[in-house]
Amino acid sequence: MGIFSRTRDIIAANFNELLDQADDPAKMIRMIIMEMEETLVEVRASAARTIADQKEMHRHTVKLEKLQADWADKAQLALSKDREDLARAALLEKKRAADMADQLKQEIAVLDDALRAYEQDIAKLQNRLREARSRQTQIAARLESAENRVKLRSLMTNERVDDALARFDQLERRVDYAEGRADALSIADGTSKPSLADEISALEGSDKVDAELEAMKRALGMTGTEDKQED
Repeated sequence: MGIFSRTRDIIAANFNELLDQADDPAKMIRMIIMEMEETLVEVRASAARTIADQKEMHRHTVKLEKLQADWADKAQLALSKDREDLARAALLEKKRAADMADQLKQEIAVLDDALRAYEQDIAKLQNRLREARSRQTQIAARLESAENRVKLRSLMTNERVDDALARFDQLERRVDYAEGRADALSIADGTSKPSLADEISALEGSDKVDAELEAMKRALGMTGTEDKQED
């Protein structure tokens, strides 16, 4: 396949259609990117050769222009010496050099068109390559996400996980039972020591009882009697 036709095929390729038809989209996108990278290298190499050819043609053109000037000077010299035959021959050589220079200029113009086509193709290939790499990143992310979801769902529906969770429940019940036995033993032997919060709460409760008792005494008129007895 020629480089131009291959480049046109890649530029015109429909990535979505190729990926939809592929059994392995990730592998397909890698192949597409490799093909585009290889083609881009070849296009750039062809463009470099074209530029080199063009420069060489320019050098030959300059030489031919100098050659035309030389033959013109020789024709003038021959004519000044009354050698019209030599002047005519020199002018013929000048014409040959001019014809060759014109031919090279036409070829240079053709190469200019080719270089412009190369530049356009390179720009399009680079855009398509960026697009393909972007698609590759998206496909890789989606594939990784899908695989993680499959692993998670497989894990959640795995009987081993259910068994492990059930064992955790059994262990928690055993710990609760052990803690309950320890609390019961501390109460039985009287070693249970109230916490600071319990002691403060008991004081608050005692104050409330004392206040309520005093209120009942006042209601029954017992406060004054007790005061007299004390006197």
